[in-house]
Amino acid sequence: MRIEKLVIPTPFPVGPINIYLIVDDPLTLVDTGPKTDAAMEALTTQIKQLGFRIADIQRIVLTHTHEDHCGLASWLQQQCGAPVYVHEWEQENLTDHGRSRADRVLLKSAGVPEEQLEQMVGHYARVKSFADAVETIVPYRDEHEFVFATGSWRVVHTPGHTPGSCCLLREATRTLLAGDTILKHITPNPVMNPDPHKSSRRFPALKNYLTSLERVRALAPTLIHTSHGDVVTDYEEYLARLLRHTYERQNKVLNLIPQTGITAHELANLLFPKVKDITRFLAVSEAVAHLDLAEFEGKLRLEIIKSGDTFFAIDR
Repeated sequence: MRIEKLVIPTPFPVGPINIYLIVDDPLTLVDTGPKTDAAMEALTTQIKQLGFRIADIQRIVLTHTHEDHCGLASWLQQQCGAPVYVHEWEQENLTDHGRSRADRVLLKSAGVPEEQLEQMVGHYARVKSFADAVETIVPYRDEHEFVFATGSWRVVHTPGHTPGSCCLLREATRTLLAGDTILKHITPNPVMNPDPHKSSRRFPALKNYLTSLERVRALAPTLIHTSHGDVVTDYEEYLARLLRHTYERQNKVLNLIPQTGITAHELANLLFPKVKDITRFLAVSEAVAHLDLAEFEGKLRLEIIKSGDTFFAIDR
């Protein structure tokens, strides 16, 4: 068994994505790249350079359903007939193509004004064009084993970046395919999503993300393949750096809260005053995630005011 990294261009600010071909039986592709002509050409060319054709792919595994990771899944399935595997919490993101990642109810609760809310929804409608609905999906769960002729990879559910984000662990070598859960030079955004168990409430992204990082720590990985940028070989150093960054931002958040309270949207404008377009949604997501974590840790309280649909952060 060997792992081949394929570098696929994306139209997104994050830059190219690393996807991985597990060369064994069955030939398995982990993530796909976005639905663009450039990504399709890069994938086809790199697969060919490794001595394979697109038609040879027998299984497609997605770490989560952001468009840079899943965009070509439908096209690939049409070309090779391979089933597409995704965590059960995100399978509807692939089948219900009308769903927007920018949830109106959650954005309204964060205090986003109507005009900006519709702009965010519009931006993500355009992002959605970089993926098509997938016909044949096989949902997987935590601890699922993807079996190959010479070994297996185990699913490690690592919610945070998205509710269904997962890593794949090769226990024989303590190698991890981390998706967007671990990125060497980027802090993964805790994207605002509905809770998979109750869609009317927010998924506590940052709290879950920190728990996921501790779970990865217990696995003691020695080599981590990431979806953007370089590999991580010293997880302890990576984790210490990320936790320091997280709590430095948390302290900044707490210092920005006035006595009168603040909405997540207002906080996002203070934290990230220069963001625009699609990154506005990510800025609000970041603000919401930090407020939810601070409330969980007892550092502030969140109160529903203003006609009962917008929450305000109140400093304790």
